[in-house]
Amino acid sequence: MTFHTLNELIAEGVRGRYILVRSDLNVPLDGSTVTDDGRIKASLPVLGKLTDAGARVLVTAHLGRPKGAPEDKYSLKPAVTRLAGLASFPVSLAEDTVGPAAKELASSLQDGQVLVLENVRFDARETSKDDAERGAFADELVALTGENGAYVDDAFGAVHRKHASVYDVATRLPSYQGDLVHTEVEVLRKLTADTQRPYVVVLGGSKVSDKLAVIDNLIGKADTILVGGGMLFTFLAAEGHKVAGSLLEEDQIPVVQDYLKRAADAGTEFVVPTDVVVAAKFAADADHETVSAEAIESSSFGAQGIGLDIGPDSAKAFAERIKAGRTVFWNGPMGVFEFEAFSAGTKAVAQALTETDAFTVVGGGDSAAAVRTLGFADDQFGHISTGGGASLEYLEGKELPGLSVLDR
Repeated sequence: MTFHTLNELIAEGVRGRYILVRSDLNVPLDGSTVTDDGRIKASLPVLGKLTDAGARVLVTAHLGRPKGAPEDKYSLKPAVTRLAGLASFPVSLAEDTVGPAAKELASSLQDGQVLVLENVRFDARETSKDDAERGAFADELVALTGENGAYVDDAFGAVHRKHASVYDVATRLPSYQGDLVHTEVEVLRKLTADTQRPYVVVLGGSKVSDKLAVIDNLIGKADTILVGGGMLFTFLAAEGHKVAGSLLEEDQIPVVQDYLKRAADAGTEFVVPTDVVVAAKFAADADHETVSAEAIESSSFGAQGIGLDIGPDSAKAFAERIKAGRTVFWNGPMGVFEFEAFSAGTKAVAQALTETDAFTVVGGGDSAAAVRTLGFADDQFGHISTGGGASLEYLEGKELPGLSVLDR
């Protein structure tokens, strides 16, 4: 693929022009407080380049999954408040997306200023499967830019969606790839082509079903796949072990068994934990103990025991594999890192990534939140992806509509 870049747009001249930017402000909230502002910080460079060059910037973004109508809990206000606090340029928020407030504030926008439109998913047309409905919404967004507008996609976390603000506006305006999207694509190319070996992949998170397609595509490409998180129990069950009350997707056991067989034939090694931290219940203060992965039901909690983290021996083994790699991709925490008692596995993986000479990529919102929650800095890793699902779909080999539409 070949894309027009942000630098090309700025070289053409943007002073006084309206530039519609799709940013990723889909951040976690605790009430009205942003708990991880990584995506907001990642959006700043492109907005800063455009405002420094004199553009009048209109930002579209989403937060959460509203049902096509305004909901207070999904308002972009907390994210925009944080953005304004971090930015060196003026930032304001319209209380609607393409309504009277957006039109009035857009018409009065000055050079070097940013106006964020309210959550695009408050309009059901944004995510409609009907091309005409999405197109009509895109037309209204484009109309805000006047006669000489342009579009910049800087939201890699949304490029796997054929949504109006991601796909349809790009068919209506001169379109450019934002720096964040460009960086994400270049990083992911390193994970799919000309990858330095050994290539180690660390997969966690709750459900193996969320990772099936990416696992399928990694067999034969990755040298080692380390399995943690809730998904590890389906792997243990596929190997014939009982997992007590731990998270288990029984319908995926045959799929995992097939993966294990195919991987052995293709030269990809799955490494499944040999010990597990088992708790009496899902709670931060739950009684817990470490047991062999083969003897989960033999813990003090019997058949009610719940595995909530990989054990220390597994954490050490995972760290050694990570440090031996030349390329390492990590997606998904190893346990319930939000609970201190069950955060050690995730912390060990993060620590190992900071100590290896390998090219390291932390992918997925949960992993990114985990490293920050556990006290690590972004610059301790080669790259922290803002992509989440988009990163996984890229690694699955899928076509991403928000990228393909920018291909010139």
